[in-house]
Amino acid sequence: MICQECKQRPATMHFTKIVNGEKTEFHLCEQCSKEHGHMFMLYGNDDFSLNNLLAGLLNFQAPMKEMTANAFPNPDLLQCETCKMTYHQFTQIGRFGCADCYRTFARYLPPILKRLHSGNNAHSGKIPKRKGGVLHLRKQLAVLKQKLQELVAREEFERAAEVRDQIRSLEDELRQRGEGDM
Repeated sequence: MICQECKQRPATMHFTKIVNGEKTEFHLCEQCSKEHGHMFMLYGNDDFSLNNLLAGLLNFQAPMKEMTANAFPNPDLLQCETCKMTYHQFTQIGRFGCADCYRTFARYLPPILKRLHSGNNAHSGKIPKRKGGVLHLRKQLAVLKQKLQELVAREEFERAAEVRDQIRSLEDELRQRGEGDM
């Protein structure tokens, strides 16, 4: 594909712009992309960086203070013993200064991680088959328990009884395998 701007070099940058529901695609070479300011993420721009993006996501001071006010002391007073980074600096920069920061700020991370990961704070990805025998069973058990709750809420008691029996069977299998796998 040839650059839409100069019509000479191969297009290596592909952009999709959506404004008021109207989608426009751009196919530009690297040089034209730089000239039009589309390369700010790759070549660095003080106005925007991945760190600034994360810091912006973390910079939700009012909700964060409301959530932590009752449970924890003022997090802005916390400081890492190793690198001397404060919690306030972390929320501004969007990354930790050292490995010890994780331990220092551990009690404040769950709400932040939950926000960054769209409400999820447990991994729900794929599990390798050869290593995940018990993990697969536990995942299947969690799915069945959720399904059971939904069936009971919809008052589908016959199907709920079937799912309950499947849950009991899986729990028995987990008890048997748990001693062998652990």
